[in-house]
Amino acid sequence: MIPVTLVVIAKAPVAGFAKTRLAASVGDHAAADIAAAALLDTLDAVDATPVQDRVVALTGDLDAASGSAEIRSRLDDLRVVDQRGDDFSARLANAIIDAAAERPVLLIASDTPQVTAGLLTDCAQALTHTDVVFGMARDGGWWLLGVAEPSMADCLHTIPTSRSDTGPATLEALRERGLAVTLVAELSDVDTVDDVDIVRADCAPDSRFINAIKAAGL
Repeated sequence: MIPVTLVVIAKAPVAGFAKTRLAASVGDHAAADIAAAALLDTLDAVDATPVQDRVVALTGDLDAASGSAEIRSRLDDLRVVDQRGDDFSARLANAIIDAAAERPVLLIASDTPQVTAGLLTDCAQALTHTDVVFGMARDGGWWLLGVAEPSMADCLHTIPTSRSDTGPATLEALRERGLAVTLVAELSDVDTVDDVDIVRADCAPDSRFINAIKAAGL
């Protein structure tokens, strides 16, 4: 087992609250179904990654979520912590602190369903030899952040999220602290209908995400 804690920061996929930009094109319920599929595919990859600990930092009403029963069943095998913080930047930083358990932490979101156990394994192994592992997203954000110590992620509190410069700003802040940063593969996350085709190409044809976008007519 790689001595790393792998954390998924996730939001319960509730219609009307999940993937609202995607919902503008496919409707609230289809967007929630797609978000649920992406989360479950992500959990599959996490479960198959040989790390010391696996954690989900969760927010939202899981009882009202699409795929609630299956998500709950998968969470039974994982350590679950509540997200805390007044904004998403704080919730990201706090998720790393709350999950740390005195070992390096690798944090991902649940909107890159194309992620594989092989990629996560490579990222976890890289984190044992550097201060930071960082994966940029093609929309200007980031999809993965690994830190050797939780305090290395304190800069997240100062960086606005969901902007076209969030990724570069985060990378700059990490390097300004004198941290050694290893960059890993750039991925696209699923925020809008335009992202679907990009992500589709990298997903397994029998994945939940592929089935969900087909059901949505995409």
